[in-house]
Formats: sequence, structure tokens, C-alpha cells
Amino acid sequence: MNKPLYHFFTEDHRRLDDILEKAIADPEEIQMNYYQQFRTGLLTHIKMEEKILFPAAQKANGGEIVPLAAKLRLEHGAITSLMVVEPTQEVIKVIRYVLEKHDTAEEEPGGMYDICERLTHDQTQSLLEELAKVTEVPLNPINPKSYALEAAKRSLKRAGFDFGEILASKSQ
Repeated sequence: MNKPLYHFFTEDHRRLDDILEKAIADPEEIQMNYYQQFRTGLLTHIKMEEKILFPAAQKANGGEIVPLAAKLRLEHGAITSLMVVEPTQEVIKVIRYVLEKHDTAEEEPGGMYDICERLTHDQTQSLLEELAKVTEVPLNPINPKSYALEAAKRSLKRAGFDFGEILASKSQ
């Protein structure tokens, strides 16, 4: 089956992964020009899902929220909160971990993209046209204050992630 929405979003995931890898290629120093591109791209990607894809799926689902969307929205909030804080090695490890879990839930067979593709199959072209018109999310400066990191940790917790546990894990 041809899945243009699935491909649109998964290709964007790969693009964002590549930019993040460039930003952290030197373990001693994060390349902020690439990190800023990553922040802008990731927040714009979330905007496309939240403002276009998920609402279209909900409308096509008779107005009922797609069950997986609620979880993904909590994760979007957590990911967004991580885009506010200073990108330390610890924060980057958490970002990568959360994105891996999040992207899997969207991309796996039967995941959010498959669900959206199925529900909106008769709107694919108009959705792709709408997605192509999305403007970049304007960025605020990174907030290096400890309260910003604490807020991100609370947002992560609401989404089912624990900052400290992720750091203690061997993955990433």
C-alpha cells in the first residue's frame, strides 16, 4: 500500500535524526548551529502533527480522539519542554531516548501514522498540500535556568518518562 503521509513524516524523522547527529558529532562540544536547526525542525514537525495530522484523523474518526494520540500529545509536551533547556550531554541522552520511543509509536505497524493514513485516506493530497505550507516555529532562546530543567522533568514524568532513570540506563 502506498503510504504518502507515513513516508512524509518518517522521512522527516530521519532528517531530524541526521541534524541532531551533526549537532552532537563532537562529544566535547555541541554544534549549536545544527542544534538550533534541530530545535526548529522538531518543533515544526510537532506542529504539523498537532495542528494538521491528528485533528484530521480525529475528524475522520467521527470526532473521537484516536486513543494513541493522547499519549503522543503528552510526549510532544515533554519533547517541547526539552527544547527549552540547555542541551547538555545528559539532556541530549534523554532527548534521544524519548524520541526513539516516540518515533517507534508513530512509525511501527499499526502505529499512529498507519492509523492516520487509514482514517484520512480520502484526504491524503489535501493534507500533504496543507503540510507543505506549514511555517517554521519561531524559537525562543534556550533557558539555562534550573527551573526550566525541573519543568521539563515534570513534563517528562507526565508522559511516562523519568529523567534520572533514563540517564542511569545503559542505552544511548
